[in-house]
Amino acid sequence: MIIVNLDVMMAKRKISLSELAERVGITNSNLSILKTNKAKAIRFSTLEAICRELQCQPGDILEYKEDD
Repeated sequence: MIIVNLDVMMAKRKISLSELAERVGITNSNLSILKTNKAKAIRFSTLEAICRELQCQPGDILEYKEDD
């Protein structure tokens, strides 16, 4: 399973959901779905924009864990 640690990176960078959504160019609700691990997919262009704004690598946001 893929875990999205977007909330951790947002807290480290002290950026709100609405501010990041505006900078990345997606809706608050779509970013919230990603942040709460409810997304089934993410576009590379969206991931790239998030990484650019948070000044991080994709591996800082995405984590793989084996299913229990």
